[in-house]
Amino acid sequence: MIHPVILSGGSGTRLWPLSRAALPKQLLPLVSEHSMLQDTVLRLRGLADVGTPMVVCGNEHRFLVAEQMQEIGVDKPALLLEPVGRNTAPAVAVAALALMENETDGVMLVLPADHLIADVEGFHAAIGQAARAAGQGFLVTFGIKPGAPETGYGYIRRGDALPGQENAYRVAAFVEKPDRATAESYLASGDYYWNSGMFVFKAAHYLEELARLRPDILAGAREAWQQRKADLDFCRLDAGAFETCPAESIDYAVMEKTADAAVIPVDIGWSDVGSWSSLWQTAEGRDGKGNIVRGDVLLENVSNSYVRAESRMVAAIGVEDMIIVETADAVMVAPKSQAQQVKKLVERLHEGARGEHLCHTRVFRPWGWYEQRDAGERFQVKRIMLKPGAKISLQSHQHRSEHWVVVSGIARVTRGEDVVTLHENQSTYIPAGMVHRLENATAEPLHIVEIQSGDYLGEDDIVRLEDLYRRD
Repeated sequence: MIHPVILSGGSGTRLWPLSRAALPKQLLPLVSEHSMLQDTVLRLRGLADVGTPMVVCGNEHRFLVAEQMQEIGVDKPALLLEPVGRNTAPAVAVAALALMENETDGVMLVLPADHLIADVEGFHAAIGQAARAAGQGFLVTFGIKPGAPETGYGYIRRGDALPGQENAYRVAAFVEKPDRATAESYLASGDYYWNSGMFVFKAAHYLEELARLRPDILAGAREAWQQRKADLDFCRLDAGAFETCPAESIDYAVMEKTADAAVIPVDIGWSDVGSWSSLWQTAEGRDGKGNIVRGDVLLENVSNSYVRAESRMVAAIGVEDMIIVETADAVMVAPKSQAQQVKKLVERLHEGARGEHLCHTRVFRPWGWYEQRDAGERFQVKRIMLKPGAKISLQSHQHRSEHWVVVSGIARVTRGEDVVTLHENQSTYIPAGMVHRLENATAEPLHIVEIQSGDYLGEDDIVRLEDLYRRD
């Protein structure tokens, strides 16, 4: 059986301001109505002899990942929580250890959660071929046939053909991102492919090679797995053990050193959607002037541009080859040729101790979301939505009081020893220090407006006494 392992880490900084640390690109619907994570799982449907996906993600994204899996009918995926990011080699090692407990001869299909693949049928055929090669003892990666002399990708140089396999080769070398002239020579030779970061191999074989080549990574991963703890539907790896793993990719740790590396060249409409310019290249729905438009956008004499509006109208006149992205709290404008520089903006936001790279004004929680609508000295106004059946933690605040007004739905409110029911246009007051809880006991979403006042309004002014979601 083929066991998909979906790597859903990373923050997608080159797609800021839409992608942020709390809601990275793999959890966003960038190329379809589904998120990129959901698309990654959905494109495996129809693949023969495939198991339920395992998703490796960060702790802060666990509820969003679980909810997105439920939305596409994957009710009980294995969800492994990384306490810290340690690149792909340790993450895949833990996934391999997990699979080995149930199937010692299982084949892993390792996929990043944020890639685009247009030719699903061709992808399935390549997976089948890779699984056969893995059965012969190879660690297989997919090489993307280059359509241009790209300098933003690493390359794979093919070696001798695999015995008994059509269009499959040993890996002669992994090559770092080249300069333009070198990339052009790679393209002309026909022996080089873009490194896709997708792999197929037996879990046992990967662990054997990791033990031989990077025993320190395997030791930390094995300890983290052995000391794991169950938390609701999640598997928490031991933080202390996992942190001892060196941060290293599968390529560096294993693929570049093993004698068993193989590459299958594919032309499947692949993109890693690594920048706004690559999203413009791959997105569907281009207008007659080459523009990709999303949201409430008004254009006049604009060509070959990507324009996206998330919260209000965006108008542009007389520009070409531009990226314009609007969110509720940030607008980013750049020539497509400078799209890779967006990461530098995110670095400056971090250095300036700003928050626009961390989260949107709408922040998702396991019970729903909240959205800041206004703020000033000693006050803050939020819009809050609770999903049907959801409730916030039983909590108190030391520095702030809160006033709740029900906009729609029915709220069950705990105020100290009292429990009251509030309907539309009704309200309640929660003084600082009072134990309280908000609950939606109905089958419809609950919307309220919250007005906070006090000398400190930070999210860390909270004492949780009881929490359905087991947060700290």
